Amino acid sequence: MTVRKNILLCFLCICLARTQLFAQAAGPLQLGSNRELFVDQYLIERLNNASQELHSPENKGTVLKFDNPWEGNFSGYSTIIKDGTQLKLFYRGIRNAGKDGNEDEVTCYAESSDGINWTKPNLGIYTIEGTTNNNVILAHAAPATHNFSPFLDKNPNAKASERFKALGGTDKTGLFGFVSADGIHWQKIQDSAVFKTGVFDSQNVSFWSESEQQYVCYFRTWSDGGFTQYKGFRSVSRTTSKDFIHWTAPVKMTFGNTPLEHLYTNQTSPYFRAPQIYLSICARFMPNRQVLTEEQAKTLNVNPNYFKDCSDAVFMSTRGGSVYDRTFMQSFIRPEIGLENWVSRSNYPVLNVVQTSPTELSVYVNESYAQPTAHIKRYSLRVDGFASLRAGFQEGEAITKTLIFRGKELEINYATSAAGYVRVEILDAKGRPIPGFSFNDCPEIIGNEIKRIVSWNEKTEVSALEGKPVKLKFYLKDADLYSLKFNP
Repeated sequence: MTVRKNILLCFLCICLARTQLFAQAAGPLQLGSNRELFVDQYLIERLNNASQELHSPENKGTVLKFDNPWEGNFSGYSTIIKDGTQLKLFYRGIRNAGKDGNEDEVTCYAESSDGINWTKPNLGIYTIEGTTNNNVILAHAAPATHNFSPFLDKNPNAKASERFKALGGTDKTGLFGFVSADGIHWQKIQDSAVFKTGVFDSQNVSFWSESEQQYVCYFRTWSDGGFTQYKGFRSVSRTTSKDFIHWTAPVKMTFGNTPLEHLYTNQTSPYFRAPQIYLSICARFMPNRQVLTEEQAKTLNVNPNYFKDCSDAVFMSTRGGSVYDRTFMQSFIRPEIGLENWVSRSNYPVLNVVQTSPTELSVYVNESYAQPTAHIKRYSLRVDGFASLRAGFQEGEAITKTLIFRGKELEINYATSAAGYVRVEILDAKGRPIPGFSFNDCPEIIGNEIKRIVSWNEKTEVSALEGKPVKLKFYLKDADLYSLKFNP
């Protein structure tokens, strides 16, 4: 038995040594002046009596009803884009269920200056239901109007006439590319699809990646049977492009050591305060998980084909490449009270997160799907407040991996109780406190602030450590730490 224990101990030591050598070979994280959130495992080396916590957005009520004749029960696949001081909302308009990509599907538009009050302008572009007084920006463009998904192009080389781009289409046709100067008047890039290797029967999202310097598209595939077969779990694949016309061979996304789930929409996009992190607030679909009875469905006037499943919103992230981080498997936004929220294909998140006050972010969700009361609801959370490092009343510790930063001061987004605190220590690469930046040099940080500059001995300057490999050690008591950033 002793021999076996010694062999096992040696094996573990070898594994640990290999892990440490690999980490050393990989080198320190090049943090630069990026803002970093605790939504994944990127920064974290070790937690002691502390944990990563996913936070739940707060219901702020309905902001838009699908109540025009050309909208209705099956409106959805929505996107919000911030364009200057204006927020633009795009969504599919369709009242009755039909075949994906049918001619009755249109793309609708609404706008807002605050993300709370929305209007549907009469644009006069198309004649719909006998009138040009409508908010339709794309019609007679099937199948692209089934899942038309636009974005504001951040590519510095993008033409002014192509500030907005979009993809839309189905598996039979592939994804067509569109461009627009204003997000309202659109034209096809070319008659043929720009990308064809996928199932596409969902919202397929794309954007210009500032960190990767290329266009990226996350699109619907299934887990088994290649890229074009409906087999296994609804899943996500990825392709990239330099010009939005020619796309690379697709790669299936993986989810770490977590069980596969049906992900109906992926809603992956760069977080505007930290664009190197792509957040995915996606729809988790639970087929045949029925809550309503036949009688209850009739009372709610739910389409009879759309109440025998349920769904919610979950939270993932990625930093490029083919891996999603699923640190949090639990629901991010649960279905609300009321049977109308427990129908099939409801609770699907709108693409993109927007800031609606200096301290507040808003996310939006399509609810009451397949019902006459279909609508979009707003949910709020604090800026950067998706997840945090948290410790309870007993002090906890969090140590980052070795990193190299650029900047002169350390900014944190945090919250404590009246009895709690945050303290920050800067360590060298071997984990030893650096003189002048130790635990005792940092006074207790108490409060609730989106932006707080950390000080040591009443000084905030850290530029002497710029470019050197260091670690950060956070001491937390009854506190949450949401993000950090070294400011130039």
